Amino acid sequence: MSDETAGNEIENRFGYLLKHVQSRYQQLAGAALEQLGIDGKQWAVLVTIGSGEELSQQEAANALGIDRTTMVALVDGLEDKGLARRSRHPEDRRKNIVELTTDGRRTLERARKKVAAAEQTFFAPLSSPDIDKFKTALRALLRGDEQGRYE
Repeated sequence: MSDETAGNEIENRFGYLLKHVQSRYQQLAGAALEQLGIDGKQWAVLVTIGSGEELSQQEAANALGIDRTTMVALVDGLEDKGLARRSRHPEDRRKNIVELTTDGRRTLERARKKVAAAEQTFFAPLSSPDIDKFKTALRALLRGDEQGRYE
């Protein structure tokens, strides 16, 4: 097997493609978010708690698919930056409600624009229908079922 054939074989493997496509996306989005002083994980928390629905810290962690300890650290970091705050749930003192501060809402809106621009750059090689198909396929793979199947 020649070096060229070996290179083509690995470049056609799903795991290789997925890893390197994700890496490229993270570089683009990460650079955009870095301008705002946040990273991708913090961005995900801002989006989740900025959804308009009152969420406890645990509910936000569940929505993101992360463990409680990780969520505590992420919210701590956002609080340190003045972007989020915790408050006791009025009916259950064991729960903390997590919400955006005014600066957090401003940062979320700026981040949405920056991430949208990064995604536009990322998806530039594809047509709109191809982008939609790609996202549909990824959702189906994420669920592990055929609900999102397309022809």
